[in-house]
Amino acid sequence: MNLGTKALQVLKTVAPELALAVGGPFGPIAAAAIHAALGTTDDKSAEAALLNATPDQLLALQKARDDFTVRMKQLGIDEEKLSFDDTASARAREVAVKDHTPAILAYGITIGFFAVLGYMMVHGAPATNGGGGEAFLIILGSLGTAWAGVISYYFGSSAGSVQKDKTLADIAKQP
Repeated sequence: MNLGTKALQVLKTVAPELALAVGGPFGPIAAAAIHAALGTTDDKSAEAALLNATPDQLLALQKARDDFTVRMKQLGIDEEKLSFDDTASARAREVAVKDHTPAILAYGITIGFFAVLGYMMVHGAPATNGGGGEAFLIILGSLGTAWAGVISYYFGSSAGSVQKDKTLADIAKQP
């Protein structure tokens, strides 16, 4: 399934499991669920529907997400495996094509993050009124987020964190 960035972001917000599955080996199943929920037959109309989704379509997507999750569990597939497979395919691609770009970006992000952090520890944050302080803090936040992604890519992420989020969501749903 081929969706634009904005449409994919909507899908990630409403039905993250479907968004994750779209790019993997279960893409055809996820795409069929998305098309059925939106009442579309092709990717272009699905993208338009996602960008202008009605509340009913959003509910249908959430139901499709739930149905998809149940179907994947019946097949013995879980979300963690989908996420792992996504990362594994990125790593396999990196090895197969001998692409050094991810490593170069990882080093650049790491050096940039700690350089900005070190500068701020030694000199403090620049003044916010015309001194560029806001931009400096935005850069630090962006580099910190990117660095977390680098660490997750090379060392994996915590499956316990996913379970914690699900538990909190379940508690929030209880009356």
